[in-house]
Amino acid sequence: MTINQLEWQQLLPNTAACTGQFEREYRREPLNIAITQPRLQKSLHTFCHQHVTASPFMLIKAVDSRAYLSLIHDTVKNIQPVRSEVFGSRYEINNAVISRVDAQSKSDNFAATDDCLYEEWLETEQLFGCLRKHNDSYTLEPGLIHKANGGVLILSVRTLLTQPHLWFRLKQAVISKRFQWFSVDDSRPLPLSIPSMPLELKVILVGDRYGLGELQELEPELIEQVIYTEFETDLVVNQDEDIVTWCEYLNSVAFHYQLPSIDASAYPSLINIAVRKSGDQEKLPLCPQLLSHILSDATPFAMPAITAQSLEQAEQEKLWRESYLSEMVLDDIDLGQVRIETEGFVIGQINGLSVLEYPGHPRAMGEPSRISCVVHLGDGEITDVERKSELGGNLHAKGIMIMQAFIAAELASDQQFPFSGSIVFEQSYGEVDGDSASLAGLCALMSALSQQPINQQIAVTGSVDQFGNVQTIGGINEKIEGFFDVCNSRELTGSQGVILPLTNIRHLCLKNEVVEAVKAGRFHLWAIDHAQDALPLLTGLPYVDENKPSIIGSIQERITQVAGNDRNRLPWALRWLNWFNRG
Repeated sequence: MTINQLEWQQLLPNTAACTGQFEREYRREPLNIAITQPRLQKSLHTFCHQHVTASPFMLIKAVDSRAYLSLIHDTVKNIQPVRSEVFGSRYEINNAVISRVDAQSKSDNFAATDDCLYEEWLETEQLFGCLRKHNDSYTLEPGLIHKANGGVLILSVRTLLTQPHLWFRLKQAVISKRFQWFSVDDSRPLPLSIPSMPLELKVILVGDRYGLGELQELEPELIEQVIYTEFETDLVVNQDEDIVTWCEYLNSVAFHYQLPSIDASAYPSLINIAVRKSGDQEKLPLCPQLLSHILSDATPFAMPAITAQSLEQAEQEKLWRESYLSEMVLDDIDLGQVRIETEGFVIGQINGLSVLEYPGHPRAMGEPSRISCVVHLGDGEITDVERKSELGGNLHAKGIMIMQAFIAAELASDQQFPFSGSIVFEQSYGEVDGDSASLAGLCALMSALSQQPINQQIAVTGSVDQFGNVQTIGGINEKIEGFFDVCNSRELTGSQGVILPLTNIRHLCLKNEVVEAVKAGRFHLWAIDHAQDALPLLTGLPYVDENKPSIIGSIQERITQVAGNDRNRLPWALRWLNWFNRG
């Protein structure tokens, strides 16, 4: 049995031991991904220096935004081999006749102008160039592939997937090492014949997993041959030097985006904000867009450097701007429009925790939900009302079935289980999915079977397996804060709290109100690793005990009573058998 009542120090990342690292003088240097992305750095180096017979394509799993493309571009520029020859051509138009010769200097109209270029979104003419006619004269305009000829072109996978004709033409040109001119309008051929030109180009394609997956389905053989790597989203913190690395990277981001310097007092707050984003106390995010937004939000309050106070002001203002919807949700609970019990003991009812994500809203919100269970004599079937009404998703249904399997194993008997029941999320009017409420549902069902009431001052979150082990769930901070806000608006009693999975401790990074309440003993968090640890906290009875009342004992006693009553309900002609049973 493992029940850990958490101390307030466990609710935030431990930054006290890093004071020395925060006091260091960090130089404001250009952003260099090599310190945080060694795999990406090495892969780019290999790609830029590989033999000419290797695949001219490379895939990078990353956000295909300008910020990421720019970082990859800067890295490639630093590691590319120096070019001495001129790549490209010179086109001349005389009397509506176009001729081509190899470029002799960089001033030629179709000579490469750069050895590495990138673009987030482009159209056909931007990529491949075009032939334009004005009055009776013609001009040829180069595209990106001409300007980067002999070098590297960095493009978004999303751009090519939404415009498949771009991808097929680009692939053909890169693989054949020759660019064939074509008309942008398929219904109108080129008015002049344009000689093709040699092309020596490498292409880096950047996209998320879904985009790369679509490309893999489209080009399975091509993808097998390319170099693949990823922009790592987080820095794993295993030692003090990792904190130093992150602080250096953070200062480089500030320098890159021309943001104010960072004061030593700001680092603990920055780590707290970062952990909220990564969802793990041992991981710090590396997304340059995210970090620059955090710093830029605090810039108006920075005088002159970004401090802990300026970050706090920025976070409070941002929370205030975005809190209208969460305030309306809390008001509905306070007014009784959404029923949530936070006092007393009730059989078969429990406070589960969920995370709401509304379309278009930037912040996920935690909200308690009432889960209820009723049981009656039956054939052992547990009805999932959400599933029956087609409001429950597949993961939710899986969680309910796992919960039933655990109960069947715990109450193993040669006889058929004599009870049926139903479980429902009260006042849920949309689809319910995920298995993070399976522990709460299990506790409600055990309460209904044992007829032992549950303390309504405690909320529960966590998923369970068939053996009752409590497993990690997502959105733990939002869920705890959602229940805390409800309890706080009704006044904290000192007995309220949340039961959560033991494995979720490393994901905790709670707001100051919750931390202070736990510190003062007015709110509690209990971390458990098995379902049998939750029920004693909720009911005050041991899970199983041969010498005094317990949850399992109460259920077995009730089953025995039902079995005895069944014997008394024998048909009239066979009731004489009960006379022998009394003996």
